[in-house]
Amino acid sequence: MRKQLMFRTALLLGAATALRAQVIAITGGTVYPVKGPKIENATVVIANGRITAVGAGVAVPAGAQLVNARGKWVTPGLINSATTIGIAEISGVPETRDNVARGANGVAASFQPWEGLNAASQLVAPARNDGITSVVTIPFGGLVSGQAALIDLAGESGEAMIRKAPAGMVMSLGRSGGARGETIARIRELLDDAKAFPARRAQYELGNSRTLAASKADLEALQPVLAGRLPLLVSAERRSDIEAALKLARDYKVRVIVGGGSEAWMVAGELAAAKVPVATGGILNIPGSFSQMGRRGDNAALLRRAGVSVLMISDSYGDGNGFNVRNVRFEAGNAVANGMTWDDALRSVTIAPAEAFGVGDRIGALAVGMDANVVVWSGDPFEFLTQAEAVFIKGKRVDGPGRQDELMKRYRKLPAEYRAP
Repeated sequence: MRKQLMFRTALLLGAATALRAQVIAITGGTVYPVKGPKIENATVVIANGRITAVGAGVAVPAGAQLVNARGKWVTPGLINSATTIGIAEISGVPETRDNVARGANGVAASFQPWEGLNAASQLVAPARNDGITSVVTIPFGGLVSGQAALIDLAGESGEAMIRKAPAGMVMSLGRSGGARGETIARIRELLDDAKAFPARRAQYELGNSRTLAASKADLEALQPVLAGRLPLLVSAERRSDIEAALKLARDYKVRVIVGGGSEAWMVAGELAAAKVPVATGGILNIPGSFSQMGRRGDNAALLRRAGVSVLMISDSYGDGNGFNVRNVRFEAGNAVANGMTWDDALRSVTIAPAEAFGVGDRIGALAVGMDANVVVWSGDPFEFLTQAEAVFIKGKRVDGPGRQDELMKRYRKLPAEYRAP
């Protein structure tokens, strides 16, 4: 009887300890909640993976794990809206790239690249350790590349990392294997067939239908886009291509997000009126192609000034570079240097992408009830020398060393046999 009592007591103590371990209090920092003004000497309380309190004068729960943020900046985890993390590793090694589907005639709408998501990707830790807690991972290639997924950069498996999938359908305008006019005609034929497909499904199954612009699986995959539940991520750099995307949005009543948008500043008013977000960077201002001849460094600032929701990304949209995902904070910093307000820059890597992809009620801000994707910074996160000192995803601290950190630690001190005599 006594042994049973001791065993039960141990279980209760263990449960109580585990409960206390789930409560974290980040104290004394300057908190930037995004949906409100900054709060000096504030506390953020996290319990069971969610934020339970934010503000100055917040009582710290008894037994909470304390994170001293005095003199530090506290923000939501940053979001990069166009990456290939988890589905592409090394550009020169095909077996590490799962971000391009073969499709049929350039259409791979049913392609779900997250089915091959690699949770052990060596690109995850460097991005996460620089304060990037969530990314949109997208496929590339062809006319319709496939579906995007929004993932958190923590989890033992690909499935555990997924926050929302699908999060969007990826399409490319401009020259995509043919003249622009032909490309747009193909897109319209595809969307027309997808729109008519539900009424023709029975005929299609019986083989009594004409040849359609895509396979059954691809036409089915486009239904959430046509219903307005899933945004169409349109890669478009040139003004005329952006205008074509806006016309498609009007004609088919679909939600569009423009990716790249080098010349988006030229049609900022139209984009704002149509409530079309633009995923663009803040560093590159030199044209990389003839479609980017109007590229300029203050593109993001001009868009935001016109009322366009800007989603900051690193490097060019569509380059598939997974190594520079963490540079999104420097893109935001450069956008500030080119006229964007600091608050708008912070929104462009937090709540703006969260809202654009339909998860603004869960991440992108520091508020009671939201998931605890939180970063404690040594200073302004957009400054080059600032470090992410503590990173939390769903309330769990995750800033462990990446491969490059391990290599630096290993070779900082050379073995005796490799030292100079």
